[in-house]
Amino acid sequence: MKIGMILDNTFPPDSRVENEAVSLIREGHEVFLFCLNSGDQPEKEIINGIQIHRFPTNKFEYKLSALAYTIPLYHWLMRPKIKTFINETQVEVIHIHDLTIARAAFAEARKAGKRVVLDLHENRPEIMKFYVHLQKWPGKWLISTRRWNSFQKKYCHAADAVIVVTDEARQDLASEYRISEQKFAVVPNTVDTSIYLSYEPDPGITQAYKDTFNILYMGDTGLRRGTDTAILAIELLKDSIQNVKLILVGSNTEDAELREIVRKKNLEPYVHFAGWQDVSLFPSYVEIADVCLSPLKRNRHHDTTFANKIFQYMAGGKPLVVSDCPPQVRVVENSGCGLVHQAESRNSLAESIFYIHEHPEESLEMGERGRRAVMEQWNWNHTSNELRALYAGLASEPVKNQIN
Repeated sequence: MKIGMILDNTFPPDSRVENEAVSLIREGHEVFLFCLNSGDQPEKEIINGIQIHRFPTNKFEYKLSALAYTIPLYHWLMRPKIKTFINETQVEVIHIHDLTIARAAFAEARKAGKRVVLDLHENRPEIMKFYVHLQKWPGKWLISTRRWNSFQKKYCHAADAVIVVTDEARQDLASEYRISEQKFAVVPNTVDTSIYLSYEPDPGITQAYKDTFNILYMGDTGLRRGTDTAILAIELLKDSIQNVKLILVGSNTEDAELREIVRKKNLEPYVHFAGWQDVSLFPSYVEIADVCLSPLKRNRHHDTTFANKIFQYMAGGKPLVVSDCPPQVRVVENSGCGLVHQAESRNSLAESIFYIHEHPEESLEMGERGRRAVMEQWNWNHTSNELRALYAGLASEPVKNQIN
């Protein structure tokens, strides 16, 4: 089949989009990618077999995207671009990545008589409740998460199929929207080991952390991810673990608040803000880690999603300490690759880290069990099965009626 993926961002990078596209290409499909171009990238090129069509955008359109379900202007601006993409490529299926651009993509897809797959990378209406700009004026008054949720419900019903990242997300949305679970495919954000494990180690990273007990966090460092809990746990551990070091690889606009916690607690020698790093360096950071963290705070979104960092940690063979969000508890406990702490409890997190420190042989076994679990189950080749099955059977499904 000729599949047209719609992405409301620049490309690359986007590992989920790339992994899905490459998997479908390997199955014999053609994949065309609609994406945006805010710089000097070529209008068209091919990356890993993905036929990329870029359309110009600007800061005004980017800012409008936050108001996609407040006013229809973003929708109006995107529709002609998507129409051109469909006409140029003559794709048979429109695969929409996430909710922001769904309104425009659905309208043009149905107008052209195309089947639609809605790929929800996350439960956007739920996670938006924690966005900083929605906590204050004007975002608090201009952007309604209820309205976003009503459109998410509408498009879940209208799509020929919906892709989510966990079984918990499938059950949650099917129950709330009164949709059969059979309409959903589960495609977790796991590791493509053939790519992830091929990156060359960085000796500079190895040298920088060779004399410390390293506690690693990778990814978005926003407070909802529990990074403040991790810092507060370090205050409890600094006197009991010699040369302890918390390494935060990532960034967020809330980093200033994290740095202020570090300053007030006099933790500068024990916390290192490494900033955002290229994914090619992630295995090097995991390699120097003694324990890896995913201390997510509990909310409806985190309780129905995976942090893909846990699979990157596991691929590196390191023990994990994760909060008690159900999906990551399921992975860690089923594979025996780490410990679970109570979310937002610095005492519980510190106790789990200290246990890892005091039981080095057991921690090595945890790491090895995690590595095996990734190789045998939690890898992209295995977890993309439902994606491949979805497209194998999609040609026999009827086309939905047009919606606007």
